[in-house]
Amino acid sequence: MTEGAGIRTGDLPEDLTAAEEGMWDAFRTGTVYDLSSGDTVVDDPHGGHPWGPERTVRARILAWLLLDGPPALAGRVSSLKLVGVQISGVLDLAGGTVVPYVELRGCRFEREVLLPEARFTTARLVDCSVPRLEAARVHTEGDLHLPRCRFHNGVRLTDAHIGTDLLLNQAIVYRDRSSRSIAADGMSVGQDLQAELLESHGELSLRGATVGVSLSLRGARLFNPYTRLALNAPQLTVGRTLYLTPAGVGAQVLSGATPPQGTRVQRFECRGGVRLDDGRFGDAVDLERARFVFTDDQALSLLRVQTPELRFLGERPQRGKVVLSGARIVNLVDRATSWPGPGNLHMGGFSYENLVPHGPFPLTERLEWVAAATAEYNPEPYERLAAVLRAGGEDEDAREVLLAKQRHRRQTLPPAAKLWGYAQDWTVAYGYRPGRAAVWMAVLWAAGTLAFAHAGRPPVNGDGHPEWDPALFALDLLLPVVDLGQLGQWQLSSGRQWLAAAMILLGWVLATTVATGATRMLRRS
Repeated sequence: MTEGAGIRTGDLPEDLTAAEEGMWDAFRTGTVYDLSSGDTVVDDPHGGHPWGPERTVRARILAWLLLDGPPALAGRVSSLKLVGVQISGVLDLAGGTVVPYVELRGCRFEREVLLPEARFTTARLVDCSVPRLEAARVHTEGDLHLPRCRFHNGVRLTDAHIGTDLLLNQAIVYRDRSSRSIAADGMSVGQDLQAELLESHGELSLRGATVGVSLSLRGARLFNPYTRLALNAPQLTVGRTLYLTPAGVGAQVLSGATPPQGTRVQRFECRGGVRLDDGRFGDAVDLERARFVFTDDQALSLLRVQTPELRFLGERPQRGKVVLSGARIVNLVDRATSWPGPGNLHMGGFSYENLVPHGPFPLTERLEWVAAATAEYNPEPYERLAAVLRAGGEDEDAREVLLAKQRHRRQTLPPAAKLWGYAQDWTVAYGYRPGRAAVWMAVLWAAGTLAFAHAGRPPVNGDGHPEWDPALFALDLLLPVVDLGQLGQWQLSSGRQWLAAAMILLGWVLATTVATGATRMLRRS
């Protein structure tokens, strides 16, 4: 019998092994073909227990069934459903169209699986051991499920198109020769990409990928000691939310639901840099309890990210940087203990409209947060914070922020300007505390009145001089421009003349600083 004759008629080819004959018949009836022994240790596809020829089928026969298999029996739908089967050789379906439903559970592949440019309806590999999955530009109308699988030399899904969901929950993926665990640049997923409790050893690359609904890396652990980035996803587009949050371990929990009481929770952990530059997220980027372990040259980079909400609620990175430059956020939900220290936070051009702190976040710590991002003076972070506080009705706090901005700016000025800055700060706090001017004026007025009360004061002109009033005289000295008719009417001793000159100078300083502050406040309004 020729190799193709049995395919067209449904007859068994002559060279099939007993295991392959059973698989052939199960394919025509659409039933599950289970070769597991019932011993969990022996049946573990990731264990070291050998599986003999009674559990082995050739990859060539598998491809034969999927690409050009026999017709289904009457009243049945053909499909490939294998449990506990070992596949020998390279499974090569590159460029092929696979119509039957495919589901392999607890199977072991001896060599790589090649699916470049192949087309499937739905394909599921669950808890399988795969040396490598090569699936660039693969196309599925439905799901591609790879949960609990273990890939020893990486997964390639570059430019893949997944019609509905891509599942990588609890998968373990080791790096390939280029130190990538999963290469999925340009991939599109119609609905959800779930990679909860994923363990990635190498770079997880999602550059330019598109996810229609949500991308969940809840409880995932990303390790990459080989290169700079553990998660490399610039220009990532997610229709709703990116979750880098905890997940329940060992419990059947719906994605996004709160684990039942007593469930062990595993947080998202990343040991290596994270790059989400230019990402677009429809609802939020959620970093609740996320842990980032960086070296000094690594960073959590959110350059120019756009999202309605950023939930920055993870652990404070002990090393490395957090970069938010150019990001545009509506709601910034954060915690004081989540932000890195001075020199490790960059926020140039960072725009947000509302602050929603979780837990205590007093203004003094918020100012330290801004100062941490502005080792060199930059007015923009201060002005953005003040604008947000003012929009929320916190005018007093907004003035404190702008005062802190002026004090930071003063450190960059030359000595003369710095002295003038100190004068403005001591007197009226750069105009942000105008009440100080009145206090200083009252103190100087009282001191001048006491000093001139017992001063010798022969009149300059013996005729028509006003009656001596030390309080009015002191006030005339302090008020520039305004003439109360006291100056020039009395002769003072040399000591009192120096006092009068000092009061005139202090009056001008107070008036100038008040005018500067008023101009600044009018400019803001």
